[in-house]
Order: sequence, then structure tokens, then C-alpha cells
Amino acid sequence: MVSTMDLMETVSRNLRRLRHEKGLSQEELAGRAEISARYLGDLERGQYSCTVTVLGQLANGLGVHPADFFA
Repeated sequence: MVSTMDLMETVSRNLRRLRHEKGLSQEELAGRAEISARYLGDLERGQYSCTVTVLGQLANGLGVHPADFFA
């Protein structure tokens, strides 16, 4: 069984990795995903969890499938 904290850490780590792979700044991805750069930074640091809606916005902004955050 996977804990909620493990899921948050996995999503945070993959979010940052995918953003770096795409060569985007936090500000650029935040603009594409229509969220604040501050919130994106908090997500990448694992300080907050996000909704499925926000995961979808981030996936669209990165051009990836939402499942990629859990890989």
C-alpha cells in the first residue's frame, strides 16, 4: 500500500523533473497551467497536494499525460 506522503513526494519529484526536461521555468509552466508560480513552487516542494483538475492543467502545460506524474 502506498502512503499519501509517498504519492505527494512522487508527484512533486516528477513535476519538477518533467518541467526541467521541457526546459521551462516555474513562471513559464505556471502561465501555461493557469496557476500561480508560487503555488507551482509549493507543489514542487511537496508542501501542498493538488486536485485532479490542477494535475490536468499541469499535464497540458507540459504536454504529457497525467499518469506521468505517478511514474
